[in-house]
Amino acid sequence: MINPGTMMKLMNAKNTFTNNHPKFVKFLQVVFSSRVEEGTVFEITVTKPGEEPITTNFKVLQSDLELMESLKDLQ
Repeated sequence: MINPGTMMKLMNAKNTFTNNHPKFVKFLQVVFSSRVEEGTVFEITVTKPGEEPITTNFKVLQSDLELMESLKDLQ
């Protein structure tokens, strides 16, 4: 069981993140508003100041879907 103080810190951090990055949060809501299926490809690019962008991707496997279901159960 999570300590109530830790839970409050996490909720405050989540609210701060949501306020700081509303477009990203909306993007995640759209992506996860319907079931993510096996074979879905996630791609992410990170660009650090003064550096070249780096991109990676992964294809969702059944084991990934099982992990996501397990994480939902923690809520």
